[in-house]
Amino acid sequence: MTNMKVEVLDRRQFLVTAGAAAAFIGGFSSAANATPETAAALLKELTKGGAAGAMEGKIKIDLPEIAENGNTVPVKLSVESPMTADSYVKSVHLVSEGNPGPEMASFHFTPASGKANAAARMRLAKTQNVVGIAEMSDGKFYVSKTQVKVTIGGCGG
Repeated sequence: MTNMKVEVLDRRQFLVTAGAAAAFIGGFSSAANATPETAAALLKELTKGGAAGAMEGKIKIDLPEIAENGNTVPVKLSVESPMTADSYVKSVHLVSEGNPGPEMASFHFTPASGKANAAARMRLAKTQNVVGIAEMSDGKFYVSKTQVKVTIGGCGG
């Protein structure tokens, strides 16, 4: 049998240790909210620089104008495309300009998808723009920006 030394923390030691751990972890998660600039930088990264030449049209993002509860905001998106081997939507990215982080969702499609449609629910921290960008098989990008007014806090309060 081995001698094992077990240390028991008293309540004060536990609270100090737990508080220090929470502060350490919180330091990583309390980064500044996404901004139009961080959203643009993420779009540039996701599209390998192609976001700068994105055109309006083809992509439709259906979001409520006013979200009564930011914890569960429905979003539907669709992109006009024949979805053939020669012409299809490769991906659609949704980016936030006001959540704790800009990356919200990415949807990937192939010609076998038939349609470039998707639906989901997302959390919005506050009133903000949601940017959607669709990458087409020919290398073109289409963008859409929608503002959602949040009346009750989502992921940030």
